Amino acid sequence: MNPQYLSRVPDSGFDRVDALLDPVDTDLADAFPGDRQQPQPVHTVYVSAADAGPDTPRVWGEQAVELLDRHTEALSEIGTTGALPDVRAMLEHRPIMDLRIDFEDGFGWRSDDVEDAAALEAGRTLRLLSSDPSGPRSLGIRAKGLAPHERRRGIRTLELVLEGAGGVPDGFVFTVPKLRAAQQVTAVVALCEELERAYGLPDRSLRFELQIESPQAVLGPDGTVTVAKAIHLADGRCTGLHYGTYDYSAACGIASRFQSLEHPVADHAKSVMLVAAAQTGVWVCDGSTQVIPQGSDEEIHAALARHYRLVTRSLERGYYQGWDMHPGHLITRWLATFDFYRAALPAAATRVQAYLDRQGGGVMDEPATAQALATVILRGLACGAFDEDAVRAQAPGCTGGTLRDLLTRAVVPGS
Repeated sequence: MNPQYLSRVPDSGFDRVDALLDPVDTDLADAFPGDRQQPQPVHTVYVSAADAGPDTPRVWGEQAVELLDRHTEALSEIGTTGALPDVRAMLEHRPIMDLRIDFEDGFGWRSDDVEDAAALEAGRTLRLLSSDPSGPRSLGIRAKGLAPHERRRGIRTLELVLEGAGGVPDGFVFTVPKLRAAQQVTAVVALCEELERAYGLPDRSLRFELQIESPQAVLGPDGTVTVAKAIHLADGRCTGLHYGTYDYSAACGIASRFQSLEHPVADHAKSVMLVAAAQTGVWVCDGSTQVIPQGSDEEIHAALARHYRLVTRSLERGYYQGWDMHPGHLITRWLATFDFYRAALPAAATRVQAYLDRQGGGVMDEPATAQALATVILRGLACGAFDEDAVRAQAPGCTGGTLRDLLTRAVVPGS
């Protein structure tokens, strides 16, 4: 401010404006705390509770490596940055970043005795995996949903999983399928509180994701966005929104032949999810594809190329996580992810360095753009697409600390 300028507005006027805006500022800060700082997993792997065990990540990794080795030539033509050796290393070291043991569609309806036993075993599996250095960084279950005919079964399964695990495993989250009304989230919060109280768990130790599989989860009967309300009714416990490709498409009346991640109804739903979750710290996860790489070589190559294209498409649209339902999907998930971030690095690093140096050039970036550029570099670092040496080779000033400061706009260009 110019110290020589004398405002005609009295202090009481400024106080009046502050009194009106201070509570708004507080509400906005509570509702939109900003992006979460921990790395978002590149995928979530869903495995039926009938098939899951402590060796699931290893077995999936081995099957993926075997498929990669048999189809290296075709995969080399799909990829764009020569990342296959690093993809293979990832499949050998940590093939699955985020795992859900599925008691819903992937498990189906079985006798109570069978599901009870599977739930206890799932808890033991999650406990073991959570302590494995090469295991998933986050993990959990998808229980049955909140509809009257299944909610008690779903709650019982969740309770038995916690019983089998001996508490809440590190990185645990459970998926709530088929959300249809925002008020259902209030009940899920109440359930978390009851379980924490009953089992002597730390307060707020239970977290959940909401699966968007119903049109009513996107647009409510009053014309408002259900999922936006749901996020803010979750009391900070909601960690993610997961799109359900086939349930959602079917509910919208899309013929099975045309149901996919790239159908216009899918694009609309995910765009709404992305806007609703923006700056809340809630992650958005794309759905799955039912096309898996098996059959003849020609069919396998077509499926691999299709999945690679779909993952790339999702990344371009800001969906940095997606479902994987088959070991072969791990190959093209990692390949597309590595290619995406490696292709983005040269331009992003150069522009961040120019922003730090306050240089001109063909593009004049603003703080918001520098923030976005830093985000893509940090995401690439987090998933292993490149390391800090590769970043500094492109931009000497782009240290991890500087990039994180750009996220909060704590860096003043040229300072």
